[in-house]
Amino acid sequence: MDRSDVIKLIGTTKAQDDYGVWKETPTERQVMCQVDSITQSEFFEAGRNGLNPSFKFTMFFGDYNDETIVEYKGKTYSVYRTYLRRTDQIELYVERKGGTNGIAVTPPTPPTPVITT
Repeated sequence: MDRSDVIKLIGTTKAQDDYGVWKETPTERQVMCQVDSITQSEFFEAGRNGLNPSFKFTMFFGDYNDETIVEYKGKTYSVYRTYLRRTDQIELYVERKGGTNGIAVTPPTPPTPVITT
């Protein structure tokens, strides 16, 4: 496997602050990987499910800690599927999403209506 490309894996760490409030802190680290295009069958199958696949990143399984965001060449991608190979490698399938810097932005949950009698 040719691991000549570098990607940045972005995850989050949860910790309590001084007041006991849980806060998420982004964590970033760089790993070596092989970058491939998405196959035609993967592209059409993902498209049927409302996804917009971009790349497949192959890396050593030990380098991946369930991060959900990947940065590659200045663009941000979201991991929509992983595949653990028979060897010690894992494949990350990513898509480019709308929102801030390609990171999916979920709309706020509407408030629950209060019914008074």
